[in-house]
Amino acid sequence: MHRILLLLVALILFSSTACAQEVEEVLGDMTVAEYEPRSTLVVDENIVTSAKFPFVDVHSHWFRAPTMTAGAIDTLIMEMDEMNMGVLVNLSGGWGENLAGAVSNMEARYPDRIVTFANVNFNGVGGEGWTENAVAQLRTDIEAGARGLKVYKNLGLDVKDVDGNRVAVNDPRIDPIWALAGEMGVPVLIHSAEPASFWLPRDKYNEKWLELKLRPNRFRPADEFETFETIMGEHFDIMSKHPGTTFITAHMAWYGGNLAYLGEMFDKYPNLVADMAAVIYEFGRQPRNAREFMIEYKDRLLFGKDTYRVSEFWTYFRTFETEDEYFPYYRKYHAQWRLYGLGLPDDVLEHIYYKNAVRVIPGLEESMFQNN
Repeated sequence: MHRILLLLVALILFSSTACAQEVEEVLGDMTVAEYEPRSTLVVDENIVTSAKFPFVDVHSHWFRAPTMTAGAIDTLIMEMDEMNMGVLVNLSGGWGENLAGAVSNMEARYPDRIVTFANVNFNGVGGEGWTENAVAQLRTDIEAGARGLKVYKNLGLDVKDVDGNRVAVNDPRIDPIWALAGEMGVPVLIHSAEPASFWLPRDKYNEKWLELKLRPNRFRPADEFETFETIMGEHFDIMSKHPGTTFITAHMAWYGGNLAYLGEMFDKYPNLVADMAAVIYEFGRQPRNAREFMIEYKDRLLFGKDTYRVSEFWTYFRTFETEDEYFPYYRKYHAQWRLYGLGLPDDVLEHIYYKNAVRVIPGLEESMFQNN
């Protein structure tokens, strides 16, 4: 009996070892980042490569706009036509000569297709004459053809004044800039902070763990950065201080996962609208809630993408226009979950795709889209 038990134990150990070796041969040194399971779910798939209505991408970046070749611009327009993109907004216009170069190189060639926003140089805040010079430069840039102002996330995060202090988003030294935008009738597209998860501990409970693992520089430790809540409080404060200026909050103000709160902000600030750049994964994981939200606030949402890769736009179209289930997002480190289509009504699609942009951005007309 003793020998039989020993034999059984030996067989179990051998089997376990063989199984472990087999698993090791299959998995090797594969990491979590490399794990890419293929769904066995069999459901309808409706790949949408062209939007149902012409749309405005209000959040794009073309850093080489002043020097892009005619051929590169022609290729861009061809791709826009294939996607049914009516207008692209280049947010990286810069200021001064760069801004003028971007306008002349892109808008002059395709005046109805490419719009340029100016930027502000925040170097030297607090120095003698900085505010007056920044306001004068923005006025010049708008007169040169800029149709809006884009403010990057470094304001509130790491912009320092001449004394080495953090410059808050609602710093009073910047107020004249926001006021000028309202006076001249151009919107301010402002990106403040980053996903709130970047401020949370990088542990197993953080749903952005993979992104922070692959891009550790995105982590915002408390001893180096102001809190997410503080920065976004400053962000919304400027909308209160400047009711005559239209503000486009970038990336849904990072509240795509808390639409109830964003709805409160819409109700509180009539001069607030939002672009949906780089946060489609938030809508796609809460299709019923997101659909109701987008129907209710259809006049406050603008289409935006951020990075420019044609195939990635298809995920936006599919999420907005179909009722497909459980389809992949295009960038796993942003979101490990799958998405569901919202099946938005045509009226909502039209507002998101172009009608709201026509209302907010000067120089756009509905006829530009209805004739496409």
